[in-house]
Amino acid sequence: MNDNPIQTLPPQPAMRYKLVTNEKAGGATYTPKILADFVADEITKLMEIHDRTAPLRILDPAVGDGELLSSLLARLPASESVEIYGFDTNENAVNATRDRLIRERPSAFLHIEAGDFLEFALNQASPSIEPSLFAGNSFQTFDLIIANPPYVRIQILGAEYAQLLAKQFGLAGRVDLYHAFILGISAVLSPHGVAGIIVSNRFMTTKAGAAVRKAVRRSLSLRHVWDFGDTKIFNAAVLPAVLLAAGRNGDCILESHFTSIYETHTPTNCERGSIIDALQVDGVVAIPDGRRFNVRHGLLNDSDIWRVATDAGDEWLRAVDAHTWRTFGDVGKIRVGVKTCGDDVFIRKNWNGEVEAELLRPVLTHHIAAQFRADMAKSQRQILYPHETCDGKRRAVDLANYPHAASYLERHRKTLEARTYVLEAGRRWYEIWVPQDPDEWRRAKLVFRDIVEKPCFWLDLEGAVVNGDCYWMTCHRDQDEELLWLAVAVGNSKFIESFYDHRFNNKLYSGRRRFITQYVEKFPLPDPASPFGKLIIQKAKTAYQTTAIGDRNRLAGEISDLVWKAFGLPIEKIGG
Repeated sequence: MNDNPIQTLPPQPAMRYKLVTNEKAGGATYTPKILADFVADEITKLMEIHDRTAPLRILDPAVGDGELLSSLLARLPASESVEIYGFDTNENAVNATRDRLIRERPSAFLHIEAGDFLEFALNQASPSIEPSLFAGNSFQTFDLIIANPPYVRIQILGAEYAQLLAKQFGLAGRVDLYHAFILGISAVLSPHGVAGIIVSNRFMTTKAGAAVRKAVRRSLSLRHVWDFGDTKIFNAAVLPAVLLAAGRNGDCILESHFTSIYETHTPTNCERGSIIDALQVDGVVAIPDGRRFNVRHGLLNDSDIWRVATDAGDEWLRAVDAHTWRTFGDVGKIRVGVKTCGDDVFIRKNWNGEVEAELLRPVLTHHIAAQFRADMAKSQRQILYPHETCDGKRRAVDLANYPHAASYLERHRKTLEARTYVLEAGRRWYEIWVPQDPDEWRRAKLVFRDIVEKPCFWLDLEGAVVNGDCYWMTCHRDQDEELLWLAVAVGNSKFIESFYDHRFNNKLYSGRRRFITQYVEKFPLPDPASPFGKLIIQKAKTAYQTTAIGDRNRLAGEISDLVWKAFGLPIEKIGG
């Protein structure tokens, strides 16, 4: 918690807090029993068994259908005296959970409230605010907390609410409601308590999650993290993780264990009965539905992002570091492509003279992506780019100088003015929302796709504009543009797949990796002046000039093998 004065959260419309998906409005996916049982098992393994005079205080800050509380109670002796506390902003969920727990644990003392846990957590630190119906002590803590917080970008809950949560919980950037829940839970967990929290795994590797990662390490004794990756244990697009933590009680900080499980295509003879059973394996394991997973166990490495650290993996990364000359981020600036927020207006195949040729530029999208060189034959799309540079500053062009473009844009004025955020930012109604620097497009650039199973990097030497479904990089200095050939070779190599998995291990479904700025800027480059570096650059240029797909693929394989050698590593055969 920060030292800012606590403020009362503004009233919020009732919403169904739980794992929110892109399903129908108001839809939600509650915790599956297999995962609820897993979290409950891990909590009860860690909880201290000792004589107590007071009842065991249990909290679920977003009760949903009560599955988590039900699983946890089933693992506690019937003789254990318990007080159960719970919140949910969905009153129907609260009533259903209350009825369920009365049936399952009639002796329990229930405090299930239709309300906002975050407000409760903040109020605990402010005696001036009217207490919740939970109040009984000046500051309440809980012995056991089991939670699956809502996964909702706080910005969609309203600007005032979002700003207050961000301020009170020390959040910034693209934050999610579950970030605040994690910090709220850490504030109300007793020093000897245990918490099991189901969250999205995104906060472990994103810049927006950095504040949460630091706060968790500062305020909780984190014992184990399970990254469930692309197991699809939820029927939702979110990739879950489980945090098991104890309260801070003055004891020495123990090592935090980390387990990751991601789908692979690598063959195996090892079989287990379920995803949860597979967690006991170290290596590749198959489950009855035919899927295979790579399970890795180690310690939590949180030097910048959270990942599994093993002796072999750390040794592998040290070998890479010893042969790294610079990183991508050292030699160039990585940006996302333009975002028009009106592609139907700005991007077309056939313009037929409707606008002046001076305002049209070729556009690169993921549809024409290919390693080393884009397949321009697949698309003849051009972008209407109404921006220019004057005295070093970007500005919108004066449509008075382009009567055809002015006429065309005027016909679409209603559509473009519907982008109210453009106007509110003091921009012209016909501008591209994120145009980037017009002068940069003329320079040689490295372009790459965002979400792919296999890396796809290519060079553009034609001054094209990159669309927002791709990222791009130019060198800090024009004289360093030779390094782009080295970068495109490393980016397309099998080595970079292995580096990504060792260094970040953040995948989406079906093994797809995210090639975003915060990862790619850390990609290593070997010494361009070394024999391997020179040969890699030479072959990358040849691959760019090669039009026959078979010949280019052969060259790509040769380049990939050279990259392994440049980093002092044996060539790996990556199966998935």
